[in-house]
Amino acid sequence: MDIALQQVEYSYAKGTPFEKRALYEVNAVIPSNSYTAIIGHTGSGKSTLLLHLNGLLKPTEGEVRIGDLTITSETKGKALKDVRKHVGIVFQFPEHQLFEETVEKDIMFGPMNFGVPEEEARRRALELIELLGLPSDVSQKSPFELSGGQMRRVAIAGVLAFKPSILILDEPTAGLDPRGRKEIMELFARLHKEEGLTTILVTHSMEDAARYADQIIVMHEGRSVLSGTPEEVFAEEELLSSFRLGLPRSVAFQRDVEKLIGKPLGGIALTEEQLSASIAAALKEEGGQ
Repeated sequence: MDIALQQVEYSYAKGTPFEKRALYEVNAVIPSNSYTAIIGHTGSGKSTLLLHLNGLLKPTEGEVRIGDLTITSETKGKALKDVRKHVGIVFQFPEHQLFEETVEKDIMFGPMNFGVPEEEARRRALELIELLGLPSDVSQKSPFELSGGQMRRVAIAGVLAFKPSILILDEPTAGLDPRGRKEIMELFARLHKEEGLTTILVTHSMEDAARYADQIIVMHEGRSVLSGTPEEVFAEEELLSSFRLGLPRSVAFQRDVEKLIGKPLGGIALTEEQLSASIAAALKEEGGQ
C-alpha cells in the first residue's frame, strides 16, 4: 500500500495566539513494501510527520494518501479508523503502552478493538510470543514482571497483532544498549521481509538509516529537503552538514582512509562490512601492482 503526502502543512493550535507551524508543504512518496528512514535533527518535523500517517494528526493543508484512503483536515470518524487498521506505530519506549493484566490480554487488545474474535486474537498473541522470541510461559504473566527488553517485545507484538500492512517505528531503540539495539533492529528487518511490510523508521541514527533503509527522507525545519537511496543521500555530505546531520560512522571513516591513501575506495560504504570489503579490495589492488 503506497503512501503519498501532497503539500502537507500542519500548525499546532491553529487560529490561536499560540499557533506554531510544524510542517511546510511536505511532499513525499513511500512505495509499498519499501523500508524508508526519515531523518533530521531535533525539531525538524519528523515526529509530527509520522503522526499524520495514521491520522493521529490531520494536515492543516494538503492531503495524506494511504493506498485508496485519503486524510485531509476534514477527515473524521470511520475513515480515520479505516486508516488505523492498516498502520501500526511503535512509539519511543513502547513498553509505556502496556496496561493489561497479562501479556496475552495486552497483545489481544488491538485486534479485538478492530473486531477480531477473541479466539483468533488469542491465536495471534501466542504466535507473536513465539515469533518475537519470548518465552512460551510469559502469556499469563503480568507484562510488568518482565525485563525491559521483554516488555518492549510485548508492546511490539501488540502492534503487530492487528496485522498492519504499514509499520512505523519512532526511535524504536531509544534507551537500549548496543546489543539490544542491534537485536531490535534485526528483528524489524526480518519482520519487514517475512511479513511484506511497508516499514517507516524515524531515527537519529545515521547508521540504522544506512544499513536498513531502501530510501531516506531528510526533514529540516518542517520541510522535506532531500530524498533518495542511502547512497544518494549520504553522498550529499555538504548539504547534510548544512542540515546539521552527520554521516554514518563507516562513511566518515571511509573518507579518512581515502585521504590517507590518496584515492577513493569506490562506492559509499554504508556499513562496516562494506567498508572492510572496500579496504581489502584496495589493499589487494595495491599489492598486485
